[in-house]
Amino acid sequence: MAIERIHLLKVPVDILPPERMEEEILNLLQKAGTKQIILLSVWDLLKARRNDKFGECVRNADLVLPISKSIIRGASFLKLPVPIRYNPFSSIISLLSILESHYKSLYLFGGHKKTLVQAERNVHATFPNIKIIGRYVGYYPKNVETDIISAIYKASPSLVLVGDGVPEKNAWVFQRRNRFSSSTFIYNGDILNIFSKRKKRIPEKTFDKGLEIWSEIFHNPLKIFLFLPFMRYKFLLLWAKIKNNS
Repeated sequence: MAIERIHLLKVPVDILPPERMEEEILNLLQKAGTKQIILLSVWDLLKARRNDKFGECVRNADLVLPISKSIIRGASFLKLPVPIRYNPFSSIISLLSILESHYKSLYLFGGHKKTLVQAERNVHATFPNIKIIGRYVGYYPKNVETDIISAIYKASPSLVLVGDGVPEKNAWVFQRRNRFSSSTFIYNGDILNIFSKRKKRIPEKTFDKGLEIWSEIFHNPLKIFLFLPFMRYKFLLLWAKIKNNS
């Protein structure tokens, strides 16, 4: 049975019960071609509305999992089926657990060299049955990109974990989707730094309360200006509700 997909402000969001995750991921891994899982924040949702390239990327993703509490509240406000919110770190750990239990392969892409090497060691120590069949750093010069794509194509890993230092982030995968073999991609800018223990993950209690933005503002005070697009999001929800009721 296919999972349910809703559209919040015309942006797709999937409703995936946690008990169905393993089944859906295994089905995804078996599909031919390039597949993509997007961990969708409210900022990504707003970007998908205003940026045609990124919007196309999200619309074509195989799985769009919401990570912001604001998305859950927005769906409830518009009386749409309410999706399950996923913690990015926990979701990726679940993915790796599925890979390990089925002896699948992994490719690590992104980060600086020391970060990537340490992340690989820690992933291997935690998930010894995952076959790590390649890695490549982020922040790379443009002239080596063809080599990176070729390496991923030849390795044909079950999952490519994409971290920081990859231009265009999620859109990088989508724009090059026809140049890979049969792999599933997932992007998270913090994950390799967390795996290498160079960055602490958001505490579960903070995430559950939807307060992770304050941790981001603490590390980068300029993010306080995200208040402005957030107010735009609230206005868009209100306008959509008025239109739906008229």
